[in-house]
Amino acid sequence: MIMERKRTDCPALPPGWKKEEVIRKSGLSAGKSDVYYYSPSGKKFRSKPQLSRYLGNTVDLGSFDFRTGKMMPSKMQKNKQRLRIENLSLSKGKPDLNTALPIRQTASIFKQPVTKVVNHPNNKVKTDLQRASEQPRQLFWEKRLKGLRSSDVSEEVLKTMDLPKGLQSIGPDSSDATLLSAIASALHMSSAPITGQTSSAAEKNPAIWLNTSQPLCKAFTVTDEDIREQELKVRQGLCVCVLDSLSLSLSLSLLREQELKVRQARLSLEEALMADTLARAAESSRDPEGRAP
Repeated sequence: MIMERKRTDCPALPPGWKKEEVIRKSGLSAGKSDVYYYSPSGKKFRSKPQLSRYLGNTVDLGSFDFRTGKMMPSKMQKNKQRLRIENLSLSKGKPDLNTALPIRQTASIFKQPVTKVVNHPNNKVKTDLQRASEQPRQLFWEKRLKGLRSSDVSEEVLKTMDLPKGLQSIGPDSSDATLLSAIASALHMSSAPITGQTSSAAEKNPAIWLNTSQPLCKAFTVTDEDIREQELKVRQGLCVCVLDSLSLSLSLSLLREQELKVRQARLSLEEALMADTLARAAESSRDPEGRAP
């Protein structure tokens, strides 16, 4: 880009100040110019605020035109008129946007006793903190669990357990696998008892009468027989665990015995090899007539 620079003295500023006008000769911005000012020490200023901060109160730049480098009294008059209008608007005040009802404040002539009531027996304020902090839940969120299967460390899919006959799912497109995942999630995330959908209307229109804190299954009750069956399963599982631990301990003892036998065999083999080596060395040291040297 071709530029033409013109540097002249600026009489509106203190002695030694220079004004530089850079005119662009080519490009899309040809014909436009940029104005800069240089202090006697050579410092460059690109705008009027920079110049004003540097000079401070030594020079009044209120009517100073940065582009022409001259004092413009008409500009000072416009600035004063603008400031006068702003001061008038501030003196009139802003409109009151307060929508609260006015309260009549009157001072009583005679001193009257005042009774302060702290607690009133007929007034009861109840706040349910759990309901206030409870976040809304999505209806039929259990459908997102459809098709998800759990697996062990070796990435082998685990076999799902069979649900009791008393647990019957409700809602659109609900399967036993989804119901099992929903019940497991409810037991894990909520401390409240799991009872199922207690409202009978939830079976007809679950979108309206659904209780989001309970899984999508009919109301059920846990009987003593169910508890006994569960205890029996737990005992069987404990027996299996005990048997597994016994078999493991037996296998460990067998492994130790086998390891001991292997060590003994290695020691006897080493002794035999050592005796054979010594016998060969004694034979090689004898002379051809069979006498020792």
